[in-house]
Amino acid sequence: MTIGKRDFEIGKRPYVMGILNVTPDSFSDGGKYGDLDAALKHTEEMIKEGADIIDVGGESTRPGHVKISVAEEIERTCFVIEAIKERFEIPVSLDTYKYQVAQAGILAGADLINDIWGFKWDDEMAPLCAKYQIPVCLMHNRKEAVYNDFIADVIADMKECVQIARASGLADDKIILDPGIGFAKTTEENLKFMNHLEDLVALGYPVLLGTSRKSMIGNTLNLPVDEREEGTMATSVLGLVKGCSFFRVHDVKKNVRALAMTDAMLKA
Repeated sequence: MTIGKRDFEIGKRPYVMGILNVTPDSFSDGGKYGDLDAALKHTEEMIKEGADIIDVGGESTRPGHVKISVAEEIERTCFVIEAIKERFEIPVSLDTYKYQVAQAGILAGADLINDIWGFKWDDEMAPLCAKYQIPVCLMHNRKEAVYNDFIADVIADMKECVQIARASGLADDKIILDPGIGFAKTTEENLKFMNHLEDLVALGYPVLLGTSRKSMIGNTLNLPVDEREEGTMATSVLGLVKGCSFFRVHDVKKNVRALAMTDAMLKA
C-alpha cells in the first residue's frame, strides 16, 4: 500500500510507526514534545533509529484523559505536521477520531488518519477519508466492554469498521486494522487477543499493533510505565510472528532491532 510518497510492501518486512505525542497529559511521555523544536528533534531521532512513519497525536487517549476541543487539537497538531513535512521525507500519521481535526490535518499534509474509534465515533470521518482517499488505520474500540464471545465479537466489530469504510467509498488498499490493545478490554482479554492476532490478520488487511508501554504489560510484569520496553518488544515480536505488519512504538531503535532479528529468523 502507498502512504504519502512511500510504498509499503506488506509482508516484505515489518514497518515501525514512531509515536510523537504533542500532548501535556499522555500516559507515557506527556509534555515532552509539545514544543515544536522538541517535537522536530524527536522526529529526527526516530527517523535515524529506523521509523517508517511518524504518528502525531494531540489528545491523550489514556484512561481518564481530559477531552479537548477540536480547535485546541488542531492547534496542537497541524503546525507540527506542517513542520515535519517541510523538513523530512517521511509519511506522517494523525491520531484523531474527530473529522474536523482529520480534515485540518489532511490539509496540513497528513498522509494517514489513525482513528481509535474505527469510523464509529462520528458519521463524517469515513466520507471525509473516502473523499481524499487517504489511508486509514481503524482501531477496535467499544463504549461498553461487554462481550458474549470475546474473540469473535472483536472480529465482528472490525468487520463492521471495514464495512463502514467500504460503504463510504474508501478503497480496500487504504485500510489498516488495529486490534485496539488496551481499549475496552481487561488485561486478560488483551493477553488473549495477543494470542489470537492471526484471526484479525485473516481478514486480509494489514494489521497495526499498538502495545507500547501499555497497562497490559505493566499489570502482567508489575512494572511502571518507564520500565515496559522489554515487554513492548516481546509483544512486537509475537505480533510479527502472528502476521502483523505495522508496529506503533515509543522506543523505535529497540523495536526496530527486535523486529529485524525476528524477521530474519522467520525468513531463514
